[in-house]
Amino acid sequence: MTLPALLSMHRLVGMPAFVRWGIRIDTAPAGVWLALLVAALWPTWLWMGRRMQDGSDDPLGLLALTALWWLAWRSRRRLRAAPPLGWLAMALAGAVLATAMQGMLPPLAVSLMAVLALAAGLAAFLPTTVATAPMFGLSVLALPLLASLQFYAGFPLRVITAEASRWLLMASHAVERRGASLRVDGHLVIVDAPCSGVQMAWFGYFTACVVTLYLARGNRAFFTRLPAVSVLVLGGNIVRNTILVAAEASGRHLPGWAHEGVGLFVLAGVCGAIAWVMSRPERNRHV
Repeated sequence: MTLPALLSMHRLVGMPAFVRWGIRIDTAPAGVWLALLVAALWPTWLWMGRRMQDGSDDPLGLLALTALWWLAWRSRRRLRAAPPLGWLAMALAGAVLATAMQGMLPPLAVSLMAVLALAAGLAAFLPTTVATAPMFGLSVLALPLLASLQFYAGFPLRVITAEASRWLLMASHAVERRGASLRVDGHLVIVDAPCSGVQMAWFGYFTACVVTLYLARGNRAFFTRLPAVSVLVLGGNIVRNTILVAAEASGRHLPGWAHEGVGLFVLAGVCGAIAWVMSRPERNRHV
Protein backbone atom coordinates (compact mmCIF):
# COMPACT_ATOMS: atom_id res chain seq x y z
CA MET A 1 0.00 0.00 0.00
CA THR A 2 1.35 3.44 -0.92
CA LEU A 3 2.16 6.15 1.64
CA PRO A 4 -0.78 8.43 0.64
CA ALA A 5 -3.16 5.49 0.99
CA LEU A 6 -1.76 4.67 4.43
CA LEU A 7 -2.18 8.28 5.52
CA SER A 8 -5.75 8.37 4.26
CA MET A 9 -6.55 5.14 6.11
CA HIS A 10 -4.97 6.52 9.27
CA ARG A 11 -7.09 9.66 9.06
CA LEU A 12 -10.26 7.59 8.53
CA VAL A 13 -9.51 5.38 11.53
CA GLY A 14 -8.99 8.49 13.61
CA MET A 15 -12.46 9.82 12.79
CA PRO A 16 -14.99 8.83 15.50
CA ALA A 17 -17.88 8.80 13.03
CA PHE A 18 -16.07 6.35 10.75
CA VAL A 19 -15.22 4.09 13.69
CA ARG A 20 -18.81 4.11 14.93
CA TRP A 21 -20.01 3.30 11.41
CA GLY A 22 -17.64 0.34 11.25
CA ILE A 23 -18.81 -0.92 14.64
CA ARG A 24 -22.45 -0.74 13.55
CA ILE A 25 -21.67 -2.82 10.47
CA ASP A 26 -19.69 -5.37 12.46
CA THR A 27 -22.40 -5.72 15.10
CA ALA A 28 -25.39 -5.63 12.77
CA PRO A 29 -27.88 -8.42 13.56
CA ALA A 30 -27.69 -11.55 11.45
CA GLY A 31 -31.24 -10.94 10.25
CA VAL A 32 -30.11 -7.71 8.59
CA TRP A 33 -27.42 -9.48 6.57
CA LEU A 34 -29.77 -12.27 5.56
CA ALA A 35 -32.44 -9.75 4.55
CA LEU A 36 -29.89 -7.89 2.42
CA LEU A 37 -28.89 -11.16 0.77
CA VAL A 38 -32.51 -11.99 0.00
CA ALA A 39 -33.09 -8.49 -1.40
CA ALA A 40 -30.00 -8.73 -3.61
CA LEU A 41 -31.39 -11.88 -5.23
CA TRP A 42 -34.78 -10.36 -6.09
CA PRO A 43 -34.62 -11.25 -9.84
CA THR A 44 -34.52 -14.92 -8.89
CA TRP A 45 -37.54 -14.69 -6.61
CA LEU A 46 -39.43 -12.81 -9.33
CA TRP A 47 -38.67 -15.48 -11.92
CA MET A 48 -39.54 -18.31 -9.54
CA GLY A 49 -42.84 -16.65 -8.67
CA ARG A 50 -43.77 -16.26 -12.33
CA ARG A 51 -42.76 -19.84 -13.08
CA MET A 52 -44.96 -21.16 -10.30
CA GLN A 53 -47.95 -19.08 -11.40
CA ASP A 54 -47.88 -19.68 -15.17
CA GLY A 55 -48.81 -23.34 -14.80
CA SER A 56 -45.56 -24.70 -16.26
CA ASP A 57 -44.49 -26.22 -12.94
CA ASP A 58 -46.00 -27.34 -9.65
CA PRO A 59 -45.60 -24.81 -6.82
CA LEU A 60 -44.07 -27.38 -4.48
CA GLY A 61 -41.03 -25.16 -4.03
CA LEU A 62 -43.11 -23.01 -1.69
CA LEU A 63 -43.05 -25.88 0.82
CA ALA A 64 -39.26 -25.98 0.72
CA LEU A 65 -39.00 -22.18 1.09
CA THR A 66 -41.41 -22.36 4.03
CA ALA A 67 -39.24 -25.05 5.64
CA LEU A 68 -36.14 -22.86 5.24
CA TRP A 69 -37.99 -19.91 6.77
CA TRP A 70 -39.12 -22.13 9.66
CA LEU A 71 -35.53 -23.25 10.22
CA ALA A 72 -34.25 -19.67 10.36
CA TRP A 73 -37.12 -18.60 12.64
CA ARG A 74 -36.64 -21.52 15.02
CA SER A 75 -32.92 -20.69 15.33
CA ARG A 76 -33.34 -16.92 15.53
CA ARG A 77 -32.20 -16.73 19.18
CA ARG A 78 -29.09 -18.82 18.52
CA LEU A 79 -27.69 -17.12 15.41
CA ARG A 80 -23.92 -16.73 15.41
CA ALA A 81 -22.54 -13.25 16.00
CA ALA A 82 -19.23 -14.16 14.34
CA PRO A 83 -20.09 -16.20 11.23
CA PRO A 84 -17.35 -18.20 9.43
CA LEU A 85 -15.81 -16.22 6.60
CA GLY A 86 -15.89 -19.22 4.27
CA TRP A 87 -19.68 -19.43 4.25
CA LEU A 88 -19.98 -15.65 3.92
CA ALA A 89 -17.57 -15.63 0.99
CA MET A 90 -19.55 -18.40 -0.68
CA ALA A 91 -22.81 -16.52 -0.18
CA LEU A 92 -21.35 -13.29 -1.55
CA ALA A 93 -19.75 -15.03 -4.53
CA GLY A 94 -22.98 -16.86 -5.33
CA ALA A 95 -25.05 -13.68 -5.15
CA VAL A 96 -22.61 -11.78 -7.36
CA LEU A 97 -22.43 -14.65 -9.86
CA ALA A 98 -26.21 -15.05 -9.99
CA THR A 99 -26.58 -11.33 -10.63
CA ALA A 100 -23.86 -11.25 -13.29
CA MET A 101 -25.25 -14.29 -15.14
CA GLN A 102 -28.76 -12.85 -15.52
CA GLY A 103 -29.66 -13.19 -19.21
CA MET A 104 -26.47 -15.13 -20.00
CA LEU A 105 -27.47 -18.53 -18.60
CA PRO A 106 -30.85 -20.29 -18.44
CA PRO A 107 -32.98 -18.89 -15.60
CA LEU A 108 -33.03 -22.24 -13.81
CA ALA A 109 -29.22 -22.34 -13.69
CA VAL A 110 -29.06 -18.76 -12.40
CA SER A 111 -31.72 -19.54 -9.80
CA LEU A 112 -29.69 -22.54 -8.65
CA MET A 113 -26.74 -20.21 -7.96
CA ALA A 114 -29.05 -17.86 -6.07
CA VAL A 115 -30.64 -20.46 -3.80
CA LEU A 116 -27.25 -22.00 -3.04
CA ALA A 117 -25.98 -18.52 -2.13
CA LEU A 118 -28.95 -18.12 0.21
CA ALA A 119 -28.25 -21.51 1.78
CA ALA A 120 -24.59 -20.53 2.29
CA GLY A 121 -25.74 -17.30 3.97
CA LEU A 122 -27.98 -19.28 6.30
CA ALA A 123 -25.16 -21.73 7.04
CA ALA A 124 -22.95 -18.80 8.06
CA PHE A 125 -25.29 -17.62 10.79
CA LEU A 126 -27.14 -20.73 11.93
CA PRO A 127 -25.76 -22.66 14.89
CA THR A 128 -23.17 -25.36 14.26
CA THR A 129 -25.69 -27.97 15.41
CA VAL A 130 -27.76 -27.39 12.27
CA ALA A 131 -26.80 -29.79 9.49
CA THR A 132 -25.89 -27.93 6.31
CA ALA A 133 -26.50 -30.77 3.82
CA PRO A 134 -30.31 -31.01 4.25
CA MET A 135 -30.47 -27.21 4.28
CA PHE A 136 -28.78 -27.08 0.88
CA GLY A 137 -31.11 -29.88 -0.20
CA LEU A 138 -34.15 -27.80 0.69
CA SER A 139 -32.74 -24.84 -1.23
CA VAL A 140 -32.49 -26.98 -4.37
CA LEU A 141 -35.99 -28.39 -3.83
CA ALA A 142 -37.29 -24.81 -3.64
CA LEU A 143 -36.58 -24.38 -7.35
CA PRO A 144 -39.37 -24.92 -9.89
CA LEU A 145 -37.59 -27.91 -11.40
CA LEU A 146 -40.23 -30.65 -11.60
CA ALA A 147 -41.09 -29.88 -15.22
CA SER A 148 -37.41 -29.99 -16.19
CA LEU A 149 -36.88 -33.26 -14.34
CA GLN A 150 -39.94 -34.71 -16.01
CA PHE A 151 -38.59 -33.68 -19.43
CA TYR A 152 -35.07 -35.05 -18.98
CA ALA A 153 -35.55 -37.96 -16.57
CA GLY A 154 -39.23 -38.81 -16.90
CA PHE A 155 -39.00 -41.31 -19.76
CA PRO A 156 -36.08 -43.35 -18.35
CA LEU A 157 -37.86 -43.55 -15.00
CA ARG A 158 -41.06 -44.66 -16.71
CA VAL A 159 -39.17 -47.42 -18.55
CA ILE A 160 -37.57 -48.64 -15.30
CA THR A 161 -40.94 -48.57 -13.55
CA ALA A 162 -42.65 -50.41 -16.40
CA GLU A 163 -39.97 -53.12 -16.47
CA ALA A 164 -40.16 -53.63 -12.70
CA SER A 165 -43.95 -53.83 -12.89
CA ARG A 166 -43.63 -56.40 -15.67
CA TRP A 167 -41.53 -58.63 -13.42
CA LEU A 168 -44.04 -58.33 -10.60
CA LEU A 169 -47.05 -59.05 -12.83
CA MET A 170 -45.63 -61.84 -14.99
CA ALA A 171 -46.23 -64.44 -12.25
CA SER A 172 -49.99 -64.24 -12.78
CA HIS A 173 -50.39 -62.42 -16.11
CA ALA A 174 -49.06 -62.51 -19.64
CA VAL A 175 -47.07 -59.29 -19.76
CA GLU A 176 -45.03 -57.68 -22.52
CA ARG A 177 -43.25 -54.35 -22.33
CA ARG A 178 -42.57 -52.00 -25.22
CA GLY A 179 -40.90 -48.78 -24.21
CA ALA A 180 -42.95 -47.29 -21.39
CA SER A 181 -46.06 -49.29 -22.26
CA LEU A 182 -47.24 -52.68 -21.00
CA ARG A 183 -49.54 -55.17 -22.66
CA VAL A 184 -51.13 -57.23 -19.89
CA ASP A 185 -53.39 -60.11 -20.95
CA GLY A 186 -54.02 -58.28 -24.20
CA HIS A 187 -54.80 -54.93 -22.55
CA LEU A 188 -52.50 -52.04 -23.47
CA VAL A 189 -51.59 -49.89 -20.47
CA ILE A 190 -49.38 -46.83 -20.93
CA VAL A 191 -47.11 -45.78 -18.07
CA ASP A 192 -47.58 -42.05 -18.48
CA ALA A 193 -45.70 -39.05 -17.08
CA PRO A 194 -47.35 -38.96 -13.62
CA CYS A 195 -46.15 -42.56 -13.12
CA SER A 196 -42.48 -41.60 -13.54
CA GLY A 197 -42.21 -40.95 -9.82
CA VAL A 198 -40.69 -37.46 -10.10
CA GLN A 199 -43.20 -35.96 -7.68
CA MET A 200 -42.82 -38.86 -5.27
CA ALA A 201 -39.06 -38.34 -5.35
CA TRP A 202 -39.52 -34.64 -4.54
CA PHE A 203 -41.72 -35.43 -1.53
CA GLY A 204 -39.39 -38.20 -0.41
CA TYR A 205 -36.26 -36.05 -0.36
CA PHE A 206 -38.21 -33.16 1.13
CA THR A 207 -39.28 -35.43 3.98
CA ALA A 208 -35.70 -36.59 4.48
CA CYS A 209 -34.41 -33.01 4.69
CA VAL A 210 -37.14 -31.77 7.03
CA VAL A 211 -36.94 -34.72 9.43
CA THR A 212 -33.14 -34.43 9.61
CA LEU A 213 -33.34 -30.73 10.47
CA TYR A 214 -36.24 -31.12 12.89
CA LEU A 215 -34.48 -33.86 14.86
CA ALA A 216 -31.10 -32.08 14.66
CA ARG A 217 -29.37 -35.00 12.99
CA GLY A 218 -25.93 -34.40 11.50
CA ASN A 219 -24.66 -34.37 7.92
CA ARG A 220 -23.23 -37.86 8.28
CA ALA A 221 -26.59 -39.33 9.29
CA PHE A 222 -28.23 -37.54 6.37
CA PHE A 223 -25.79 -38.74 3.72
CA THR A 224 -25.60 -42.33 4.93
CA ARG A 225 -29.39 -42.70 4.74
CA LEU A 226 -29.95 -41.09 1.35
CA PRO A 227 -29.50 -44.43 -0.49
CA ALA A 228 -32.33 -45.88 1.59
CA VAL A 229 -34.47 -42.86 0.69
CA SER A 230 -33.83 -43.49 -3.03
CA VAL A 231 -34.73 -47.17 -2.69
CA LEU A 232 -37.96 -46.35 -0.86
CA VAL A 233 -38.98 -43.78 -3.47
CA LEU A 234 -38.26 -46.10 -6.40
CA GLY A 235 -39.92 -49.07 -4.68
CA GLY A 236 -42.99 -47.06 -3.75
CA ASN A 237 -43.43 -45.82 -7.30
CA ILE A 238 -43.12 -49.35 -8.65
CA VAL A 239 -45.74 -50.63 -6.19
CA ARG A 240 -48.14 -47.82 -7.09
CA ASN A 241 -47.67 -48.39 -10.81
CA THR A 242 -48.10 -52.16 -10.48
CA ILE A 243 -51.38 -51.77 -8.58
CA LEU A 244 -52.77 -49.35 -11.16
CA VAL A 245 -51.61 -51.43 -14.14
CA ALA A 246 -53.13 -54.59 -12.69
CA ALA A 247 -56.43 -52.79 -12.12
CA GLU A 248 -56.49 -51.41 -15.67
CA ALA A 249 -55.55 -54.78 -17.16
CA SER A 250 -58.44 -56.46 -15.34
CA GLY A 251 -60.84 -54.54 -17.57
CA ARG A 252 -62.22 -52.40 -14.75
CA HIS A 253 -61.50 -48.80 -15.55
CA LEU A 254 -60.60 -46.94 -12.39
CA PRO A 255 -62.09 -43.46 -11.93
CA GLY A 256 -59.76 -40.53 -11.42
CA TRP A 257 -60.35 -40.39 -7.67
CA ALA A 258 -59.25 -44.01 -7.32
CA HIS A 259 -55.99 -43.27 -9.16
CA GLU A 260 -55.39 -40.32 -6.88
CA GLY A 261 -56.33 -42.33 -3.80
CA VAL A 262 -53.85 -45.12 -4.57
CA GLY A 263 -51.15 -42.56 -5.31
CA LEU A 264 -51.74 -40.65 -2.07
CA PHE A 265 -51.86 -43.84 -0.01
CA VAL A 266 -48.54 -45.09 -1.38
CA LEU A 267 -46.99 -41.63 -1.10
CA ALA A 268 -47.99 -41.44 2.57
CA GLY A 269 -46.46 -44.85 3.17
CA VAL A 270 -43.20 -43.91 1.43
CA CYS A 271 -42.87 -40.60 3.29
CA GLY A 272 -43.68 -42.31 6.59
CA ALA A 273 -41.01 -44.94 5.95
CA ILE A 274 -38.49 -42.24 5.04
CA ALA A 275 -39.30 -40.30 8.20
CA TRP A 276 -38.73 -43.48 10.24
CA VAL A 277 -35.39 -44.14 8.52
CA MET A 278 -34.16 -40.58 9.04
CA SER A 279 -35.28 -40.50 12.67
CA ARG A 280 -33.46 -43.63 13.77
CA PRO A 281 -30.55 -42.88 16.12
CA GLU A 282 -27.05 -43.49 14.84
CA ARG A 283 -25.24 -46.57 16.02
CA ASN A 284 -22.06 -45.95 17.96
CA ARG A 285 -19.02 -47.21 16.14
CA HIS A 286 -16.26 -48.73 18.21
CA VAL A 287 -12.76 -48.41 16.81
